[in-house]
Amino acid sequence: MYFEKIIIHKHAQERMQERGATEEEVIQTLKEGEKFPAKFGRIGFRRNFSLEGVWRGKIYKTKQIEIYGVIEDGTEL
Repeated sequence: MYFEKIIIHKHAQERMQERGATEEEVIQTLKEGEKFPAKFGRIGFRRNFSLEGVWRGKIYKTKQIEIYGVIEDGTEL
């Protein structure tokens, strides 16, 4: 799916930092991830990334990024 403009709000940026997601992973999830309907007229995107590392003291092999947004004017998220 292609978006001319992607706006990541401050609240979302804070959550990304708390949850260990990078802006690059978010953009890649929007471009290549699974798309699914969500509540309240939103759309969801999901993608798994190889992690092979430790996050918050636990070992993980994959990291899942899940994003919820609203499409505006057909080209903005």
